[in-house]
Amino acid sequence: MISTVDPERLPGALIKALQQAERIVALSGAGLSAESGIPTFREAQTGLWAKHDPMTLASPEGFARQPELVWQWYQWRRSLVAQSQPNAGHRALVELERRRPETRLITQNVDGLQQTAGSAQVLELHGNLKRTICSQTGKEIGEQWLARHSDIQPPPSPHHPEGRARPDVVWFGEALNHDTLQQAIEASQRCDLMLVIGTSGLVHPAASLPLLGREHGARLIEVNPQTTALSEQVDWHWPQTSAVALPRLIDAL
Repeated sequence: MISTVDPERLPGALIKALQQAERIVALSGAGLSAESGIPTFREAQTGLWAKHDPMTLASPEGFARQPELVWQWYQWRRSLVAQSQPNAGHRALVELERRRPETRLITQNVDGLQQTAGSAQVLELHGNLKRTICSQTGKEIGEQWLARHSDIQPPPSPHHPEGRARPDVVWFGEALNHDTLQQAIEASQRCDLMLVIGTSGLVHPAASLPLLGREHGARLIEVNPQTTALSEQVDWHWPQTSAVALPRLIDAL
């Protein structure tokens, strides 16, 4: 049975769990950024991009076969992010960090909006669209180099003769950064309370983090207008968007 929160009357047990929690983890997904106008990966496959296989646009093999196409796809997505601003949900998480300094933010999003909102330390499980790295070495490539070689798509890498510039995001078939994932696991194991925000609960290993937290005694609050694969496993399902629910949750502190 899903324990659904009445937004008009928050359960006393939820408020108590929130107020007593010393170590909070917030795991965010695409729903957090949706209200800033950032489409999900699938939603972004519209218009010109609808005819392309996701495995072509977001895999090492697709990049090797059609590097120019993949580069242009991500440049277009970067342009969408550049036009967007953090919303009330992002800002509420910044305030949560201020009030609870041991809060850890973990995100599946690659748009960097949480940092734009003011969060200094965010565990980015799937990387960051704004960063560019060498396809061969993984070393970061600076904006000045990219600007000097913008006539080539993708630009060559300064770090390897066979390298090309690529976005610093995790593609299909690639492993998550080991250190980032390990920090996320440790934070989930140590927390008293976990907020699961705008994520479907289908993409692993991120989807396993709330269950790991629960196994170690954490209470779980899911913030999502829709029920998800995790809804049956949480203590409370809050059926509102993050931009609406998270400011109210902060007020409850």
